[in-house]
Amino acid sequence: MYDVKDFVLEVHKRLYAVYGSQIKYFHDYDPLSELVSTLLSHRTKNSHSAEALTNLQNTFGSWENVRDADVSEVQAALKPCTWPEQKAPRLQQVLRLITEQRGELNLDFLADTDVNKARLWLESFPGVGPKSSAAVISFSNLRGRALPVDSHHYRVAVRLGLIDVKIGEGKANRILENQVPAEFTAKEMFDHHQVMMRHGQKVCFYFKPDCINCVLLDSCSTGKTLSSTVGENISRHSPINN
Repeated sequence: MYDVKDFVLEVHKRLYAVYGSQIKYFHDYDPLSELVSTLLSHRTKNSHSAEALTNLQNTFGSWENVRDADVSEVQAALKPCTWPEQKAPRLQQVLRLITEQRGELNLDFLADTDVNKARLWLESFPGVGPKSSAAVISFSNLRGRALPVDSHHYRVAVRLGLIDVKIGEGKANRILENQVPAEFTAKEMFDHHQVMMRHGQKVCFYFKPDCINCVLLDSCSTGKTLSSTVGENISRHSPINN
């Protein structure tokens, strides 16, 4: 009988054997800075959102100053991002809401909060969905147990049959997280996202995935179909067959 957790564990082991040596936590932001970084990263290259984050830090010096600044000044700092005219007022709105609820701009209290409750609280803010809340918990110096799911991770999961494409990235987050073995630590959860994401970036491309060189090919019905089609086309156009 098919056991999804066993399958996910096998997928993880194979991908970790390929990408594991490349994986490490890429920064050590406090959770509020991670939340800001995540809000800036929507539909934006990592290098561009990182530049925008640095602009905010260098220009304003504190998140309180970002919150209280003229929105045009914040928008100017966010120029490297996509849609700075939308992200600037949204960022300030979130910072104000946090201040109203907590009395200060600091999310370090999340370290002592149940992960599910922490994520639901974060997702109560505009623009913060499951992927963003998981990123704050996992990527920040909280180093908590949560599974972010980006577009690359999602694509690999769909092609492996772990989730239906119609569900969408937002709802997929919790489903895929529940498929991960319960014994996975926070670091292993982070590693799992990383190997799935990297596989999507390096092999399981949106267009023309490199199925022939995929370590998951024997377990991927999508890959078998695609590679079979490629093989037939190559054979059909081979000089030997003409």
